[in-house]
Amino acid sequence: MTESKSIFKRIVTNLTFWVLIAVIIGVLLGHFFPSTGVEMEWIGKWFVNIIKLFIGPIIFLTIVLGIAGMESLGKVGKIGIKALVYFEVVTTISLIIGVVVANIIQPGKINKTGLLIQDASKYTKTNHGIDWYQFFLSNFTLQVLIVAIVSGIILGTIRNNTRAIIFLRRVSHYVFTGLKYFMFLAPLGAFGGMAYTVGKFGLHTLLPLAKLMVTVYCTMFIFIIGVLGLILRYYKMSIWKFLGNIKEELLIVLGTSSSEAALPSIMKKLEQMGCSKPVVGLVVPTGYSFNLDGTSIYLSMAIIFLAQLYNVHLTTGEIISIIGILMLTSKGAAGVTGSGFIVLASTLTAIHKIPVEGLAFLLGVDKFMSEARAITNIIGNGVATIAIAKSENEFKTSDT
Repeated sequence: MTESKSIFKRIVTNLTFWVLIAVIIGVLLGHFFPSTGVEMEWIGKWFVNIIKLFIGPIIFLTIVLGIAGMESLGKVGKIGIKALVYFEVVTTISLIIGVVVANIIQPGKINKTGLLIQDASKYTKTNHGIDWYQFFLSNFTLQVLIVAIVSGIILGTIRNNTRAIIFLRRVSHYVFTGLKYFMFLAPLGAFGGMAYTVGKFGLHTLLPLAKLMVTVYCTMFIFIIGVLGLILRYYKMSIWKFLGNIKEELLIVLGTSSSEAALPSIMKKLEQMGCSKPVVGLVVPTGYSFNLDGTSIYLSMAIIFLAQLYNVHLTTGEIISIIGILMLTSKGAAGVTGSGFIVLASTLTAIHKIPVEGLAFLLGVDKFMSEARAITNIIGNGVATIAIAKSENEFKTSDT
């Protein structure tokens, strides 16, 4: 009896349990009472917006304290370069996997007469490309990253910096403590986000494009277990244990459809797993803009899907060109609302074979696939951080 009570107590006091319950309730509310579900949007937005307030201070404090505490500033540059190279290699692999799986399963070989069509005019203008200046200007994470790196280098060069470091550590403690207590409200955020999504778009809209959705989710799973799993295995770690360690963050992302909602807590988790502060501070924020594995898979699969939908044959050279274009344009699919569709539109315009108007077919189910993209993105950035920390001997051994 005592053991049963102990197990029950562990379950009901586990945040993951309540986030999962909230997600289920959100789905049920959105499905059976769609108008009420749509009204819950403000709860999900409120949670994500509050979390975003923590992102700037946490990135700044983590990077400044990390760089200031490093023995060599040259190592900071080495970590940054290694991270960018890693991002490009793994992102390219994800693009190729998306193309290969889409060509094998052929999710676009369906009758498009029954598909839900939405207005895609704001994405399909031929002159609508990625504004890189606007991308950097509107990407708050990158702005904080740059300021933090400069501040960390300056603080690291000051001889008598002990007082400043002690002060920043105290501030960091208060910020993370505040985040810890606010995360108890994560079930509310997950509930609001899921209720709105299901209520607004409806589960019935998934049926016509069920083949595409199943293909996307299965491909993400293959990438996580296959590619990311092998990377962790190379460093003698288990992908399953890693996923178990970040299960709360994954459920929050699932409920809110936003990987940003879990950014502060995933940084803390990675430090607890053994990654050094400077590696976490440099890799995670940069990865949120340049290491979008899930987004890359979706973008490549979406283009092949539309080609199949319109019976457009793509040559090997054209497929290689698509991958090459997406290697560049996919980096702009972060920080700007609707940028994913803009990337698709600009890529389709560049190859001049697939009707850009086909994006209208994807709008109806895009929200339901955003969870898969966000979850894969956050897992990919976590694995990248561990891999780079391990390769730079910046990882303290734990039982992970």
